[in-house]
Amino acid sequence: MRYSKYSGRGNFFSLPNEVFLLGLSAGELVVYSFLKRCENRKTHQCWPSIKTIGQAVRMSENTVRKYIRQLEERGLITTEPTEVITKTGEKRNGNLLFTLRPIQEVIDQYYDRQLEELELATERQRVAKLLCKQESPA
Repeated sequence: MRYSKYSGRGNFFSLPNEVFLLGLSAGELVVYSFLKRCENRKTHQCWPSIKTIGQAVRMSENTVRKYIRQLEERGLITTEPTEVITKTGEKRNGNLLFTLRPIQEVIDQYYDRQLEELELATERQRVAKLLCKQESPA
């Protein structure tokens, strides 16, 4: 059996197991995986174009943008606009600079949000019970 050029040592990336605890959609997971593949392991940054991501994961550019927004909302990544200077000296928009946040920070934030939602739901139930008691004839 013959292997492609990608079967050699060093042509892989790791995806943290914890990412599967976050309830990501398939689209979010595939875009995050591609960003993880591109990331510089020391700086945790990368800057692939939306077009490049879309071609790699077989999604339209608008769909890729949607999943990038969702990953930002979940706290997995941050993005910053960049500028490039053309040969004629013009400033133009560059690719987004993606920073992938440490997975433990993301997991902690995820659990904190879940705990806040649970506390809010508990408080709502407590208030609803109080209101029911006040409305009932004694």
